[in-house]
Amino acid sequence: MKVLVIAAHPTIEESVVNRAWIEEAKKHVAITVHELYKEYPDEQIHVEAEQKLCEQHDRIVLQFPFYWYSSPSLLKKWQDVVLTHGWAYGTNGNKLHNKELILAITTGSAEEKYRAGGLNQYSMSELLKPFQATSNLIGTTFLPAYLFHGVYQADEHAVQKSAEEYVKYIVAEHQV
Repeated sequence: MKVLVIAAHPTIEESVVNRAWIEEAKKHVAITVHELYKEYPDEQIHVEAEQKLCEQHDRIVLQFPFYWYSSPSLLKKWQDVVLTHGWAYGTNGNKLHNKELILAITTGSAEEKYRAGGLNQYSMSELLKPFQATSNLIGTTFLPAYLFHGVYQADEHAVQKSAEEYVKYIVAEHQV
């Protein structure tokens, strides 16, 4: 299985967890790491190149920090311009059908803040519904997200362990 990690972190140099995930993923030949903010510092996305990259992989992982209950802006722009009608959905838009989609997300807050009655009032499952709806539209199989909560409190051991578990998770076979 060929895995494409589309990493979208606007300040990856300052990141601890996302950077560790990327570094660990780069060690594996079955994983292609594609860092949007490094590839497109001017935010001018090469649509055809992005589409071809997606077509060449079996599983797409969108890796990002959770910003304002969504993804960083360049990943949203990527979705807007790459997932086009006639390619990703609509008439003849079947290029991503039968591929798998995983979200790999870090949050600053602890897990208990993402539930009914918690600070954020909603579970991560509820907050990720727009991504699941997108997956449904483009014909990918939406697999459970890989989440790391509480990045600001994480120690070095937890970060390294999460990086190793992350890579195992994104290459593993999943039951749907």
